[in-house]
Amino acid sequence: MTTLSIIKADTGGFVGHSSVHPDMLAVARKAVRDAVGDGLLMDGTVSYCGDDVSLIMTHEHGADAEAVHSFAWDTFLRTTEVAKRLGLYGAGQDLLSDAFSGNLRGMGPGYAELEYTERPSEPVICFLADKTEPGAWNLPLYKMFADPFNTAGLVIDQVMHAGFRFEVYDLYEEKRIWFDTPRDLHDLLMYIGAPARYVVHAVESATLGIQAAATSTQRLSLIAGKYVGKDDPVMIVRCQSGLPAVGEVLEPFAFPYTVAGCMRGSHHAPFMPVGLDQAHPARFDGPPRVVALGFQIHDGKLIGPRDLFADPSFDRARSQANEVMDYLRRHGPFEPHRLPLEDLEYTTMRQLEHDMADRWEPLAAPEPVVPASRRG
Repeated sequence: MTTLSIIKADTGGFVGHSSVHPDMLAVARKAVRDAVGDGLLMDGTVSYCGDDVSLIMTHEHGADAEAVHSFAWDTFLRTTEVAKRLGLYGAGQDLLSDAFSGNLRGMGPGYAELEYTERPSEPVICFLADKTEPGAWNLPLYKMFADPFNTAGLVIDQVMHAGFRFEVYDLYEEKRIWFDTPRDLHDLLMYIGAPARYVVHAVESATLGIQAAATSTQRLSLIAGKYVGKDDPVMIVRCQSGLPAVGEVLEPFAFPYTVAGCMRGSHHAPFMPVGLDQAHPARFDGPPRVVALGFQIHDGKLIGPRDLFADPSFDRARSQANEVMDYLRRHGPFEPHRLPLEDLEYTTMRQLEHDMADRWEPLAAPEPVVPASRRG
C-alpha cells in the first residue's frame, strides 16, 4: 500500500497573511529531498497556497504515521525559524504545541492522507486552499461524486452508476456518519449544507470499494479554543477508471461559490480558483484561493505537478469572484458578509459580551391596555 499525504501549516506570512517567503520554501524543499534520500519518503514535493507551506509526500508508512508526521513537524519548525529570522508575520502560528506527541492530530497543522493500491495509471489532484475552512470542500465533493449534472459518469459510466459513499464528520460532537448516494442524497445534503459544523472527510466508490477522496478536517479554533487564524484546508482526489474524470473533478470550481473565511476568518467570500502565480490573497485577505495540482503517480513517484487552474477556462470564474467580492464587501460589518454571531465565538465577540453584560436592561413591562368601553 502507498500513502499520499498532504501536510500543511502557516508558519509565517510574507507580507502579512498573503504569501510564503521563498527562503521558507527552500528550507522545506531541502528537507523533503533529504527525506527521500534517506528512504523515509518514496517521493515528495513542496508547494503553497497563500501563506501556507504544503508538503506533498508519498510513502509506505500508512496514515497518521509517527515518522512522517514527526518529519513534517520538524520541517515546520525549521520554516518557523526562517520566518522569525526575517520578521515575517505570525511566525509559527499554526504550531499549537511546544513538542511533538506521536502524530499531528490536535497540534495545529492540517493534513489529508489517502492509502491506496496503485492502479496501472494513477491520476491524482491535490487541492490546496487559503483563507477558508474545511467545509469549503463539501459543495465540490457533492458535485464531483453525487451530481450527474456535473459528473456525466454517474449516468453513463457503468462502474460509477452505483454511486459513492460519503464519510461525514461532526466537528462539534466529534462523531462521524456514512451516507450512500444516490440513496441517502437528501440526508447527505441536509448535513453538509452546514459546512461550519459538518464536513466531508472521505469518499469511497460503492462499486470498486476504494477510497476516492480525502480531506483535512482540522479546525484551528476548535483545537485552540480561541481565534488563531484560518484553517486553510487541503484535499486529495483520485481520478479516472471508475472515478470522476479530471475534467469532472475540476468542473465544480468553475462556479466561485461562497465560503467562510477571508479577513480574520470571519467573513463570507467567493472561492477563487487560481494558478500558483495568483495564489496570494490580497484584497481583504481574499478572495479565498484554491489551487489544483495534478500528478500522475507511478511506483510511488510524483510525476508533475500540472497547475490545472492556470487555464483560461477558469477566467470567467475569477471574474465572477471579483464581482461577488464587490457585492459582499459593500455590506461592511453586516451579515451575510460577516459570519453569524454563533460562528464568531472565537473572535472578540465573547469579550464584548462579557464587557457589555451589565449595560443590558430588561425590557419594561408594557402598560396594560384598557378597553375603550371602560375608560372614564
